[in-house]
Amino acid sequence: MTVAVHVGPEPVPVLIEAVERAGGKVVPLEQAEAIVYYGSDDPAEIRSMVHGGIHWVQLPHAGVERWAAAGVITEQPVFTAAAGAYGPAVAEHALALMLAVARGLPRHARATSWGPNTSKEFTGSTVSIVGFGGIGRALMRMLEPFGCRVLAVTDRGEAPGAAQIVPRARYRETLPEAAYVVVAAPATPQTLGMFGAREFGLMRSDAWLVNVARGGLVVTEDLVDALRAGDIGGAALDVTDPEPLPDGHPLWELGNVLITPHCANPRDAYWRGLAERVTANVRRFSEGAPLEGVVSPSQGF
Repeated sequence: MTVAVHVGPEPVPVLIEAVERAGGKVVPLEQAEAIVYYGSDDPAEIRSMVHGGIHWVQLPHAGVERWAAAGVITEQPVFTAAAGAYGPAVAEHALALMLAVARGLPRHARATSWGPNTSKEFTGSTVSIVGFGGIGRALMRMLEPFGCRVLAVTDRGEAPGAAQIVPRARYRETLPEAAYVVVAAPATPQTLGMFGAREFGLMRSDAWLVNVARGGLVVTEDLVDALRAGDIGGAALDVTDPEPLPDGHPLWELGNVLITPHCANPRDAYWRGLAERVTANVRRFSEGAPLEGVVSPSQGF
């Protein structure tokens, strides 16, 4: 069975190849049954592309909060995200951040004179993973050789190998024990601002917050206050609110902060993960099988 797919509004060669690899046929929009979208991320752009013959739309990102907030996500046509496709790459970055802060690299890299050895061993650390989707599951596997005690926050109710599993509504229960709190939850109205003054007050004074999800899940002003007061050990952030983080922002000046510019998913990994998701879903669409990464209109992820 050939599936008529429109790749647009930008005709990206790697996505065209991904469609054709699965037996799909790239066609003009008016002839298409499905859309593999890669464009400006403007919700109005997707609305203008969807017509009565479209049954499925593939979005390019793992996080779809902008489209969900605009009411673009529907039951019909079904929308799928790249959730899970980028999990290993982002989890690798989260692990790199934890190893860096355990060994004191944020301080050592800025030093201009020889100083004391204050590094710590990462092996055996207690790690809270808040959000157990593709990133959380991949990170769990990567932590196994380090013998970490993992506290998993997930509404799925299962996280093989975790020492403790709690639903998202009880995520605060994991905070007092963890040396590292990894934020890997989706951005939804329920998760925005889930880390603020109350949560930092529950964390260990030597604990590090590691955010590889979305900046809005953390209340930035409260984080700055907690870092300045020494309420927590530090923060390793690949995402911030606002983003990009403006020059002169207090987070740039704090010695117990490590910031990377939303680069947890390298470009080659991004395109590979997206292409694999497109190929898998075109094949599944043609077979009438359940699609990967289906977005719930009510949940927004």
